[in-house]
Amino acid sequence: MGRKAGVDVFTGDPNKRILDTIHDAEQWARKHRFDVIIIDTAGRLHIDQELIQELKDIKNSLEVQETLLVLDALMGQDALRVAHDFNKEVGVDGYILTKLDGDARGGVALSIKSLTNLPIKLAGVGEKITDLEPFYPDRIASRILGMGDTLTLIEKLEANYARDEMQNMARKEFREQFNINDFYEQLKKIKNIGSLENVFNMMPAQFIGSLKGIKQSIGNEEKALSKVEAIICSMTKKERLEPDVINGSRRRRIAKGSGTSVSDVNRLLNQFFKMKKFLKQQIGKKSLIPFMR
Repeated sequence: MGRKAGVDVFTGDPNKRILDTIHDAEQWARKHRFDVIIIDTAGRLHIDQELIQELKDIKNSLEVQETLLVLDALMGQDALRVAHDFNKEVGVDGYILTKLDGDARGGVALSIKSLTNLPIKLAGVGEKITDLEPFYPDRIASRILGMGDTLTLIEKLEANYARDEMQNMARKEFREQFNINDFYEQLKKIKNIGSLENVFNMMPAQFIGSLKGIKQSIGNEEKALSKVEAIICSMTKKERLEPDVINGSRRRRIAKGSGTSVSDVNRLLNQFFKMKKFLKQQIGKKSLIPFMR
C-alpha cells in the first residue's frame, strides 16, 4: 500500500512494544528528513481495553497533532457505538468513513456527525488509493436525495480527460461516428475514474434513467477489462470502425481469436450499441457536464 501511495513505510520488530516501535520510527523519520508521520494502529472490530490502553499510551507519550478513527460504513449501528466509545475513551478529531460507495449507507455518516459532533474528514469510495477523497456533507446529501454528485464527477473527469477531449466528445460528429475504438478508450477512462457503480451513483437519478440498460449490461465487465481488450484486439480494423459488419461468422472468429466465447463477444457488442444509441440521443440536449455542450 505504501508503494502504491508513493510513501515510505517503517515496519519495526513485531516482538517489540508498540511504543518502542513508534520511537524507532520517529528517529528513522528524522534521519530521512520527513516532516509528517502517520501511525497506523492495529484495527479491531470491537472495543477492548488492551487496544484502548495502547492508544492512550501513544497519545500520552507523543505530541499527536490529529487522531482519526477509520470506520467501516457497512458496520451500521456498530459504527456509531465504536465512534462514541473511542471518542469518550481516547478522544478523536474526526473520522475516515470507508466503503461509502452507495448512497444507502449515507445515513451512517449523518448519524456519526449527530452523535459525536465531530467531522468526517475523508471518505473511501473504492478499493484503490485514488478512491480516498475529501468528505463533503452537501455532496453525500445530494446522493442520498437522488440528485447525484455532479461536482465530484466533474472533478474526476477533469483529472482524467484533457479539455479538448471533453469538447470533442460533445461534438455531433463524434457521437454519430462513435466506433469500437472510441468505446474501448472510454472504458479505460472510466476505469481510471473509479468503479462504474460509483460513477453511476454520482449522476442525477433522471439522467441514470436513460443509462439503465448500459449500467445493467456492463456490470461484471468492469472486472474483466482484459477480456474486453482481447476481444477488441481480435477484430480487424474495418470491424472496429464499422461494427455493423460483424455477423455470426465474424463473431465466432473473434471469440476464437480472443480465447473467449461468442456470448462474450455478443455482450460486448450489445454494450457498444447501447452506448452509441445513448450518445445519439444526447445530441442537442443540455449536457450533464457544463463544458460538454
